Amino acid sequence: MRERGGALRDRFDQLLREVAKFGAVGGAGVVVNLAVFNLVRATTEIPVVRASLIANAVAILFNYVGYRYFTYRDRDKNGRTRELSLFLLFSMVGLVIENGVLYVATYGFDWDSSLQSNVFKFLGIGVATLFRFWSYRTWVFRSLPATGRPTPPGPDPYLAPDAAGTPR
Repeated sequence: MRERGGALRDRFDQLLREVAKFGAVGGAGVVVNLAVFNLVRATTEIPVVRASLIANAVAILFNYVGYRYFTYRDRDKNGRTRELSLFLLFSMVGLVIENGVLYVATYGFDWDSSLQSNVFKFLGIGVATLFRFWSYRTWVFRSLPATGRPTPPGPDPYLAPDAAGTPR
């Protein structure tokens, strides 16, 4: 029974590390998203939701690089075309969620001040992030298949001494 609890604890710890890495990349992506959004709003006459779409496109590219090479660098790297296609598909769903919230606030309730736009953009990002986390980890950055052989408990075999007693 102890072994099962240890395996469960390891899986939980791994999930926590994944959530932290996802959050770090996503947090940086939020900064990129909001910075580009506010820059476009301040320097152009582009309407709110269109400015948000531009910011989303930049953030999606930024996030793909961060997720592939930081958060999910240990995941299956075969089928990059499939991975990128699914990433873009689920990112577009997240984009619709995020900008749907902003659209309703802006055009449904006429909340269009800079502060209101940023609040509802941030709220939309939060809702879309929940969907993105689930979809990316489930469908895009798939886990490598298990080898079928459990790792034996004990010291690291690469640090253990060889047959002659010399550390490797």
